[in-house]
Amino acid sequence: MSQTSTPTRKTVGPLLRRAAEMERVAWRSLYLWLRRRPPVSDPGDAPFAYVGVIKPILGVFIVLSAIEIPIFDTVVAHVVPWRPARWIVLGLGVWGLLWMFGFLATMTVHPHIVGDRGIRVRHGANIDLTIPWDEVASVSKRYRSVPTNKSVQFDNDGEHRVLNVAVGKQTSIDVRLRSPLTFDLPTGTSEPVDEVRLYADGFPRGRRATATV
Repeated sequence: MSQTSTPTRKTVGPLLRRAAEMERVAWRSLYLWLRRRPPVSDPGDAPFAYVGVIKPILGVFIVLSAIEIPIFDTVVAHVVPWRPARWIVLGLGVWGLLWMFGFLATMTVHPHIVGDRGIRVRHGANIDLTIPWDEVASVSKRYRSVPTNKSVQFDNDGEHRVLNVAVGKQTSIDVRLRSPLTFDLPTGTSEPVDEVRLYADGFPRGRRATATV
């Protein structure tokens, strides 16, 4: 009994903490988005977005969720005699709709950033990597597909180890490094990589990184 319950607690605990953190980040991002807070604080920084590839899909889900709320409310009101059930279903529907707006806000208020210190690669509030300019050998634009929907993936390109920070199973910017680097990820320190590939809707012009884009 104790042998099975302990692994369960070890598994459920981190999942609950991660879910609570995602919830907190979504609501905070939605607040910042509604307040129209600037995504950068340094005047020398230039943000560039990466949500364009998933905006249509999120838009469809948001519209469908908004349509479902009154439909489910009507169905529950006529089928379930228990009045609190209607409020529970209505609350869950509104929460789900707001959460999707929060997810979109999370991706919007945490853009990639090009600044004096280097290229800051982000994915929501969880992924935040800075590549110093001294470590950048070249930056090029090339659209690629990655095999899974994971935000962070590793693969090999010949003798080079690659870190992919993908959006919608795609990357579009290749950052070749002068020497292998490790990065702090939510799962811990990464293995050394020779190249970082990320997805971006565009890239700031007039920056050092655009020399080869």
